[in-house]
Amino acid sequence: MSSTSVPQSGPKHRMSFGRWFAELGWRHVVGILAVVFAVFPILFVLSASLNESGSISAAGLLPTERITLEHYAVMLNGERANFLRWYLNTIIVCGVVAIGQVFLSLLGAYAFSRLRFAGRRDGMLAVLLVMMFPAILSMIAVYTMVAGLGEAVPWLGLNTLSGYIAVLMGGAFGQVWLLKGFFDTIPRELDEAAILDGASHWQAFCRILVPSMTPILATTLLLALVGSMSEFLIGSIFLTDDSKKTLAVGMYGMFASDRSNNLGVFAAGSVMIMIPVIVLYQFLQRYIVGGSTAGAVKG
Repeated sequence: MSSTSVPQSGPKHRMSFGRWFAELGWRHVVGILAVVFAVFPILFVLSASLNESGSISAAGLLPTERITLEHYAVMLNGERANFLRWYLNTIIVCGVVAIGQVFLSLLGAYAFSRLRFAGRRDGMLAVLLVMMFPAILSMIAVYTMVAGLGEAVPWLGLNTLSGYIAVLMGGAFGQVWLLKGFFDTIPRELDEAAILDGASHWQAFCRILVPSMTPILATTLLLALVGSMSEFLIGSIFLTDDSKKTLAVGMYGMFASDRSNNLGVFAAGSVMIMIPVIVLYQFLQRYIVGGSTAGAVKG
């Protein structure tokens, strides 16, 4: 039997550190810095919520005192504030506003992207112009309008959650351009073929386009939820009754009364309000990382 020799592979050359850093290493450094920058405030708030004294002087990245859950108990039993009511108000406002903003901006983006009508270009420029001005410039006008509306329709006036929700719905303007840009990336042949087969614009919108936009809709929904949850300026002006306040407004009032001793309770409330956002993100994560038009066309 003849023996065959296996060729020996040449020596492997290790990449030098300079070349590795130039090609890959700098990305790791940037990633680590980004993670540290993002985790720092979370660790600080979590540590403050677990410190026994709950004072500013004892706050740090890690608990410096005996770890306790007393601050969470104070928030839940309503000893210092009507936290559960604020929590419920926040969930209601954020849920309705997020869904409403996505729905309204989706309709507007579809109209600007797919339909041709008189004043379309002027309407797009008007939306862009509205986005350029900060919301605080219209605060007096919006306040006067809602106050007048409340005289005719009390449940849409000042110091009502429904009136506050109606005002926040204006945030849909900021998402129209984002969704329109995504609509423009979807081939028109998809919905045009459905319309030629007898489908209406509404059927093509619901059955063809919307399923193809799941990633951007998930992102838009999450951004709308976080934006409405952290909104403070409008809420501090419109919501004066303690039972109508959201967490951002109510907890600021509680913390402003005694900044030295309420940090632990404030931090505990902040940690608890993170929970819905984290749960929603975990649920939407698989949609966010999905392909933009995956499954739209069968091969």
